[in-house]
Amino acid sequence: MGFRLSKIYTRTGDKGETGLGDGRRVPKDHPRVEAIGEVDTLNSQLGLLLANLADDPRLAEVSEVLAPCQHRLFDLGGELAMPAYHALNAAEVERLETAIDTWNEELGPLENFILPGGSALIAQAHVCRSLARSAERRCQQLNALEPLAGVGLAYINRLSDVLFVAARIIARRQGVAEVLWVAAVKG
Repeated sequence: MGFRLSKIYTRTGDKGETGLGDGRRVPKDHPRVEAIGEVDTLNSQLGLLLANLADDPRLAEVSEVLAPCQHRLFDLGGELAMPAYHALNAAEVERLETAIDTWNEELGPLENFILPGGSALIAQAHVCRSLARSAERRCQQLNALEPLAGVGLAYINRLSDVLFVAARIIARRQGVAEVLWVAAVKG
């Protein structure tokens, strides 16, 4: 491993700029920094989900699928901080697609809109899903200004999909009914 932080504060960001891995300094509200921040927020919430999944042996497979995602999100953050760096590959996207397909076979077709809830784990999976969508939007905003190479955009898109299906599989394996959306009564 290369660069290590020996000092956490540097005072170099006190005036609203931060350094990227390639040496550039950009404002802290630059679209690249916004994308990195959203990916980091998602990674933190995913860590919380994983910590709570560990308490239920019925959900070990969900943990096995999602645990590597924390590392891949860190890789994505590295790609965003160092545009010439590419760590993610198509096999990671395919791994998520395989999990989605496997879980969907167990779940069957989705016949109703569902809401985040039913259990704390289900709700947390949906928090992660919505944060993945937010991270994807920030990455797309950056991509419009500075095109992103690699599979990062596909990965973050598929991650939100796997988190949606994970929420559903958690409900099924916990024996918790999904919270179905009820339309407002017109009148």
